[in-house]
Amino acid sequence: MGVIYVVRHGQAAFGTDHYDRLTEIGFTQARLLGAYFARRNIRFDAVFTGTLRRQAETAQGIFEGHSELASQSLQLSPEIFPGLDEYKPEAVMMALTGTAPVPVPAAARRDPVVVREHFRVLREALLAWAEDRTQPEGMPHWQAFQDGAVAALIEARQRLPDGHVLIVSSGGPIAAMVAGALNAPPASAVELNLRIRNSSLTEFASTPRRHHLVNFNGLPHLDTHPDSTLTTYA
Repeated sequence: MGVIYVVRHGQAAFGTDHYDRLTEIGFTQARLLGAYFARRNIRFDAVFTGTLRRQAETAQGIFEGHSELASQSLQLSPEIFPGLDEYKPEAVMMALTGTAPVPVPAAARRDPVVVREHFRVLREALLAWAEDRTQPEGMPHWQAFQDGAVAALIEARQRLPDGHVLIVSSGGPIAAMVAGALNAPPASAVELNLRIRNSSLTEFASTPRRHHLVNFNGLPHLDTHPDSTLTTYA
């Protein structure tokens, strides 16, 4: 039986004009996860990511934290699966409200009130998309989005049924994978998505014919870390 380790990217630069990159906290989270894999003697036979910079940088950080993986970096160059990319939050929100999200001044983007309102609207918009009440421009229907994420799991289990595969993705695709494995409705995927923490670890056991969920949204590399600021959500 194989194991598929699915990791959400580390903290990205939410609240800036260039979200798709890791912060220093994000790199620290990724390196600590790599060190956790090293302590557990976990090695990978393949690495999958989407096309996003924050996903690639998280894989890089994991390799940096796991010296043996770092030495294998050329042999384990990540394979790109676009189905692991995140949805486009601006398009999802615009499909619900009918207008483009109003740009928020940089100084206000870390205001807790502003952040809470952003995620309130995002939740409503995601639910409308997942229930086929809206169709965001330039994005697939929810079912196609979910199928694209699950396809990476299927590829991993069929190609390496007894291997260890690392998948680095984002909250939306990971929630879609988990909801699919549990036969949960789209509304459950939305709730899961908004609770997935940066650099968290979700595990699937796999055979050539099926995969099933073992752990979801764990932070084994941070559970005993004294710095609580390393637990982040965006």
